[in-house]
Amino acid sequence: MAETATAVAGTGSKSEQAYAAVKARIVDGTYSPGYRLVLAKIAEDLGVSVVPVREAIRRLEAEGLVTFERNVGATVAGIDPTEYLYTMQTLSIVEGAATSLSAPLMGAADIARARAVNEEMRDCLQHFDPVRFTRLNQDFHSVLFEHCPNPHILDLVHRGWNRLASLRSSTFRFVPGRAHDSVDEHETLLKLIETGADADTIEKAARLHRSATLDAYLAQTKQ
Repeated sequence: MAETATAVAGTGSKSEQAYAAVKARIVDGTYSPGYRLVLAKIAEDLGVSVVPVREAIRRLEAEGLVTFERNVGATVAGIDPTEYLYTMQTLSIVEGAATSLSAPLMGAADIARARAVNEEMRDCLQHFDPVRFTRLNQDFHSVLFEHCPNPHILDLVHRGWNRLASLRSSTFRFVPGRAHDSVDEHETLLKLIETGADADTIEKAARLHRSATLDAYLAQTKQ
């Protein structure tokens, strides 16, 4: 709590700081699905007034991370399996396209940066921390699609990641075995990019990589 409050005291508007702090707690599981968000308590924890917290909660509601219920107030949105399915299917398509468009614009430094992140993910497997692993996973993919020249596709990718944020922190908790395969698939993607594979091959590999995580999750939930 003290660390978050210190962060809120940093730069940026109080509303932006409150938004970042509350979202971080949702993503890392501190505020789990169904958790009631008491504005006054959050404001006290962050050392701000209720107004910026209310604005932050409204933003998070627009992103689908928070819901409002009559006589209950704001709560962290639950996990909707159907929404997860649709979002992951969409993300596999748009992220695959973004990665294939970004690939020709990636230099050796970009590939080295992505590979370094993937090695951190590999190290993380030794003493598995699903929250840290997920954060590194997003960092890895961000390097792969950040050079995509189409801003509309990029916007769709970021929207997909935002919709998944509350579940992404725990996806690898449900399917920890998937984490090992994911790291290996990352290396395969990097080799395709650095050897100049054609756009269709890269797009298909990126799309199937995302779909494999969805398939693993769905298989686990059916058990």
